[in-house]
Amino acid sequence: MAAVGVLTMEIRIEHAHSLKEKRHVVKSLKDRLRNKFNVAVAEIVDQDLHNSAVLAAVTVSSSREFAAKVLQSVEDEAASQLGPMLVRADVEWL
Repeated sequence: MAAVGVLTMEIRIEHAHSLKEKRHVVKSLKDRLRNKFNVAVAEIVDQDLHNSAVLAAVTVSSSREFAAKVLQSVEDEAASQLGPMLVRADVEWL
C-alpha cells in the first residue's frame, strides 16, 4: 500500500510589509523544495496575510520509511533556508 505523507509548515515573515514581499519568500522556498526533493508544495492557509504562510509538502511512496526521510529532508531544508521564520512543522500520514 502506498504511503502518503503531508508536511505542514507554518512560517512567520516578520520583515514582509506587503504580499509581494511575502510571495517572494514563499515562491523561492516552494521552487527550491520542488526541484530538490520532487515533492508537491502549495500554500494552503493565510494567502491574504502579508506576514504569515502555511505551506504543505506532499510525497507519495511505496515505503513509509522512505517517505518519512524525504519529508524530514524537506523540513531540514526549509529550516536551513528560513531559520527562525519556520515556526512549526508537522507530518501527517494519509
